[in-house]
Order: sequence, then structure tokens, then C-alpha cells
Amino acid sequence: MSKISAHIIDQIMQASQIEDVIGDFVNLKRAGSNLKGLSPFTDEKTPSFVVSPAKQIFKCFSTGKGGSVVTFLMEKEHFSYPEALRFLANKYGVQIPEESEPTAKELADKTERESLFIINDFAKNYFYQNLQESTEGKAVGLSYFEERGFTKETIEKFQLGYCLNVSDDFTKAALSKGYSLSYLEKVGLVKSKDERHFDFFRGRVLFPIQSISGRILGFGGRSLINDKKVAKYFNSPESIIYNKSEILYGLYFSKGEIVKYDECLLCEGYTDVISMHQSGIQNVVSSSGTSLTKEQVKLVKRYTKNLTILYDGDAAGIKASFRGIDLILEEGMNVKVVLFPDGEDPDSFAKKNSNAELAIFIKEQKQDFITFKAQILLKDGENDPLKKSDLIREIVQSVGLIPDQITRSVYVKEIARQFDIEESIISNELMRLRRNSLSKQFQEPEFNQVPLPENDLIKSQETTDPTKEDAFRFKHEEELMRMMICFGTREIETLALDSNELHKTSVVELIHQELEQDLLTFEYPLFIKIYDKIIEGLNEKTFYTASYFKRIEDQEIVSFVSDIESREIELSTNWITKFSIFTKSESDDLYSTVMNIIYNFKYKKVEDHLLSIKSDISKGDLSDEDILLALGQQMLYENVKKVISEKLGRIILK
Repeated sequence: MSKISAHIIDQIMQASQIEDVIGDFVNLKRAGSNLKGLSPFTDEKTPSFVVSPAKQIFKCFSTGKGGSVVTFLMEKEHFSYPEALRFLANKYGVQIPEESEPTAKELADKTERESLFIINDFAKNYFYQNLQESTEGKAVGLSYFEERGFTKETIEKFQLGYCLNVSDDFTKAALSKGYSLSYLEKVGLVKSKDERHFDFFRGRVLFPIQSISGRILGFGGRSLINDKKVAKYFNSPESIIYNKSEILYGLYFSKGEIVKYDECLLCEGYTDVISMHQSGIQNVVSSSGTSLTKEQVKLVKRYTKNLTILYDGDAAGIKASFRGIDLILEEGMNVKVVLFPDGEDPDSFAKKNSNAELAIFIKEQKQDFITFKAQILLKDGENDPLKKSDLIREIVQSVGLIPDQITRSVYVKEIARQFDIEESIISNELMRLRRNSLSKQFQEPEFNQVPLPENDLIKSQETTDPTKEDAFRFKHEEELMRMMICFGTREIETLALDSNELHKTSVVELIHQELEQDLLTFEYPLFIKIYDKIIEGLNEKTFYTASYFKRIEDQEIVSFVSDIESREIELSTNWITKFSIFTKSESDDLYSTVMNIIYNFKYKKVEDHLLSIKSDISKGDLSDEDILLALGQQMLYENVKKVISEKLGRIILK
């Protein structure tokens, strides 16, 4: 996808109305100068989601998410930055030059990857049209979907189609449109033998397989002929745009609901996903009949850490699917299992039960993987001690894959409880398995020589929440960054040291000058990125405002800038008292405000230096000469600290 030029991005952002875009996802109501609604990112009963049309930002006080209209689309729809911009351009009629109607030459010049996408899109439309308009399509394909209970709206939503049972109907249509035969073969729509060409999916109903942004990657085709010699399902062959191990069917439609409910339901087939969607349960995807892969698990993990597997009641391959559970655990995700009654699958069960009954069944039948695995593996040998010990060892092996130590400890307790075994025995077996795993991973046989600990469980070390720690550690940096973003272009008067005369400068230039003369900079990675951009602008005689930062691709910066602006969305006296959030009154004497924050910044830097020096001295491994040098530095910084304190009007108590 080609890069969108800066002036086009500006046009898109100026044309976009955040309240209109978010209004398609959230029922917004007027609240003063802002709009308010229920968060689309979580379930809540009291509205905490606020949109500011004036600032063109949103803030979700339940989840902490915030940013521009692009940020919202990236969070809610999981678009990439270019995809979000193109969505907005299409909505507001902003022309992106490279997306104008391509000429024959431009089509020929497109990359192979883009050409394959264009062909797949043509095929999707052609097959859908067959289903809706052709005599055979309606009699065979449409009637099949209607017998499955799919509504007209559902068929349209998933763009289900039909390939006529004629050897080369689609091939002729595609070639007549000028599409390359070699590309048609590469995406698997056409097969060739000698000089003859055949439709790969002839006589099959079709399920288009979308990427997370909605582009057609390939197709799943189901035969309607009851012939054991004919494969029931065909998928598109692997290509540069279709890798079935990295794709989950239905994710394009489900990703928003997965984020909202913080859970992904995983089933086996295309019709399972479609029936569940039609029943109102839309946070569901399918592995399209293939064994779950590590890439698919990582794909789910982008949206949630909670994955529930829906198993068919008569699935013969449940034991084989245990490897999929191990992959989920290995990624540090939480896995639950739902087993449907004998002879039922999500598709059939959804058709026989109401939407509410389906939702209740899934909720009530969820079980942890330990109970499920024990239930399946002990079905034929519950009273066999050897089988039972093998089962326990297999479950412990799965637990050993979990990266989080605390989670492993919880499962150790659960295994011990379910099988009435001492925790120490389970814990020691877990340690043995993990030790062997580490030995293989690092190719270090010495791991096997390390004695097992005598205590039953490894005690987890208490850790500090890094987010809270950073918020405290870098508060002085955040305040300085806030001043540059909110007031950076404002002009203020300062006293020139060389001439003792007043001269005008901008807030951002004053801050840059003060930091540069003392060789100071930011430490927090996000602030380093923003400061580098600010300096880059100054070098080009350009002053970057908050609106500029809200338009850039880096959504971490967009979110931070929007968060600063959103603090004014719902301020109260209590907030000001409790959280020391500044209000617009700080701009009344901007020079004093800025200098006060600069001195706070410098004061914290000096304190950090002093702590470092004192730490070096206390270690006791410095030579006498080095100790003297360190003490000299300490005295120097103590004097600097005193000067800054006087500037701030502070008194240091000895």
C-alpha cells in the first residue's frame, strides 16, 4: 500500500468529524459542549466515554483509551494507520491519488500482490452475483444456505457465493475482463491442464476469507454432492496473500466484539461462525477446519488474552486438538473449553436453540482445560492408576508451558485439589519438566544438575506496577512535555542575560534553551520521541502544535497528546484538589509557570545525580581517590540543588 502524502492526510483530518465516525459505533448524547456514551471497549452501565467535537478527540475513562478519530478506528476496528486514513477518505470523499480508477496500464503495473487482491475481489462479487441472480445459483447455492437457516442479511454480510457447475464459466468471465491467467492460477481460482482451463470451485458454495481489514485472501468451497470420492471442502491454495496457518475466518467481523467482551470464542467451521453471528454471539472465529497454529493464537492475542474453544460433541479429533490448548497456554493466554452435546456443533445447536439459550449454554458449560482434559482422557480408564498418573503428568506438562509463574502456581493448586495429591509432588514434577525444557531451550545440560528445591512452590517476587512507577518517576518530564505541547507556540517575554533587556521568545524555544545550556534531556522513551520531533521542527523553523501531533502515525504520541487535552473534558474542583491537574489559569502568568516547571525538572535531575553518587560511595568498592572525586561531585550538586531550591522558594531541612 503506497504512502499517503502529508497534505492528503491534512485534508482527511480536516474533513473528518470524530462525532460522526464514533456515532456509527456509540450512541452519543449531548453533555454540555461534549458528547457522552457507553464505552465501546468494555461493558458498562454508566457512560464514561466522552467525545470532544471542539478538540476532535475522544476519551474512555473506563479503559483509559483516548486519541483522535484515527486512534479510535485503530482501537475499535484494529485498522492499520493507512487503513484508518483510507476509511476516512472514503467516508468523507477525499480523493487519494493512487486510489483513483486504474487505467489498463496502471493495472498492468500493479504489484503481483495487489493484482491477486483485485482478482479475488472480482471473484467474490462474481460468485455472490451467481448466487443471487443465476438460475442454477438460486436453485442450488441459495437454497442450500436458506436450508441452513441463513437469512438474506447474513448471506449479504458474509458475501456468500456460488460457482456454477460449468467447467470454465468463471475462467471465461475473468479472462474477458483482462485478468492474467497466471494470476488466476496463483490464487487457485483456475486450474490448467495442457491447453484447457477449469474453475477450481465449480459446483461449490463459497465462503470468502477476509483479512482483518476486509480484503479477500482466498475462499473456502463446500461441495453439495454426496460423493465420498469428492472432498467436502476445498480451500484456496497457499499464495503470497493466503497462508491459512496465519488466518482466522470471521476475525474481520468479530474483532470489535472480541475487544469489547475481552474474549474470543474459537470453533471449527465456516458455518459455525456464521450461525453464531446470526444468533447474536459475534466474538467468534474459526480455524477453518485446520489444527490451531501458533500464528493463529498470536493473532487472537492481539485482541484478547482469553480464548474459549467450542468443541463439537462428536468430534473424533478432540485428543489431537490438545496441542492447540498447549499453544494457547504457551502464549500466556487463558484458555477455557465448551463441549457441545453429542451430535451437536455450534452451528446446529444455534439453530435449535434461542439466542438467549445459546449464550447461557456457553456461559454455564465453560470449564478449565484441566477438568476438560481429565474428563476426555479418563473416559475409558478412570480406575486405571497408570492411565491416571500419565494423565496427571500430561496436564502438568501443559502447565509447565505457561510463562507466568503465578499462573503456574494457581494451576498446581488446582491439579492437587482435583486429583487429591500433595502440592509438593505436583510442584516437583513441574520443576523437573521445566528444567528439562530449559536444558533443551538453552542447550545447557547443566540445568539438569540443578537440585530441585525442597519447598513445594516457588515464591513469586513482588513487583511494582511499571506504569505507576513511571507515572511517579517521570512526572516532572510529563509536565515539561505538556507545556511544550499545550503552550509551545505561545510568545512570552524573557530577560536576556547578556544585555539585561526584555526580548520575546516562544515557550518551546525557552524550554529547549534551558535544557540545552545544562546538557539535559528526557529519559522516558515516549517523551524522547516527542522532544526529538519538536527539535526537528525548530531546526526547520517550524513549531509543532497539538493538532500536528494528533495527525501523525505514531499512536502512542497521539494518545498522550489527546490525553493531555482530554483532562479539560470533565474537570471538577475535586479533581483539581485531589490530582493537582492544572486549569487554564496557569496561562495567566505563563513565564512563571514555565520556569517553575523547568526548575522542577532540573531539581529532579540533580536529585537523581546525587542519589547515584551516594549509591556509588555506599557500595564501598571505590578507591580513596575515587571517593574524594565523588564527594567533590556531591558537594557541587548539593550547591546546585540549593540554588534551584531558592528559585522554587523551597527550604531544605538539614
